[in-house]
Amino acid sequence: MRRSLFQNILWTLPAEAAHNIKMALLGFVGKIPTGKWWLKVCHAPRIATLEREVFGIHFRNPIGVAAGFDPNGDRLNELAATGFGFVEIGSVVPRPQPGTPRPRLHRMRSIESLIDNSGYPSLGLEYILNNVRKRTKHTRNLVIGCNIGRLTASHRDDTVKEYLRVFRNMYQYVDFFVINAACNTASKRYVPRTREELLALLEPLFEFRRGQLDYRPILVKISPDLSTEEIDTVIDVLIETPLDGIEAVAGSLNMATKHRGALTGAKLTQRALEVVRYIAERTEHNYPIIGSGGVMQPEDIKAMLDAGASLVALNTGLRENGLRLLKCGAKAIATEDKTKK
Repeated sequence: MRRSLFQNILWTLPAEAAHNIKMALLGFVGKIPTGKWWLKVCHAPRIATLEREVFGIHFRNPIGVAAGFDPNGDRLNELAATGFGFVEIGSVVPRPQPGTPRPRLHRMRSIESLIDNSGYPSLGLEYILNNVRKRTKHTRNLVIGCNIGRLTASHRDDTVKEYLRVFRNMYQYVDFFVINAACNTASKRYVPRTREELLALLEPLFEFRRGQLDYRPILVKISPDLSTEEIDTVIDVLIETPLDGIEAVAGSLNMATKHRGALTGAKLTQRALEVVRYIAERTEHNYPIIGSGGVMQPEDIKAMLDAGASLVALNTGLRENGLRLLKCGAKAIATEDKTKK
């Protein structure tokens, strides 16, 4: 898929500046009376066969937006009009945090990848709550996921309380949760690897959910740097607890050998597919997987679904190649479905 002229212009700018410009323009278009109609006409897939039922939720298509693209939920109306199957906001943290000093996103043009050392900048729980409370006719049917992360400056012993606070406050306003167990873009990293660490994080959330009238699926997002044994630990937790699925994968610290931060983009594609395929085969395709990481081209979306993902979440691919990736990816999936028939 070739980049548009506009995307090529943005590609000459620093990665964070380019993304901020794109999001500002998206917001501007959304304020024009016919703007959301234009976004729908230009970008939204119109293929009924792409509809999916995953963990009891109806998705109009399996292609969504990963956490980090619209972390504060400022562009939910516009992203809904664009036609994404879901939008994952966050990582949501209890209080505002500025993230690490700029520049904190570094583009590696030769390998079509980014190094993310952002430290999860966020306007905080209250701001994001205000955004998701204001659902309009455009977002009423949009599936919204909440990715919960960790405050960079907090003490490790407070992590479980922080996750639970966000979970409880967001519970009635979103459709599913992704527990970020790969907080690796800040100086204080949080990547639980043992069964005990994972259960300490998840069990308070399960306990709270048991007392609610509505059921919200809970997934855990994992690092691509986990060993096979560590991935097996996550899978065992998935099978043995009320966990609903896994999102694989976050950025890679191991691949960012010469830089501080986590690598995303084309260099991560193969590893992300390997992890998704391994989880799907190990669980005999019985549990939902959101495939993310290294999804840069329409064929990557198709490959993720073929590897066993139920849904695919885009971030770096959208940043670097534009919103056209949604429509092109949807066509690629639909074409393959017709071929199989």
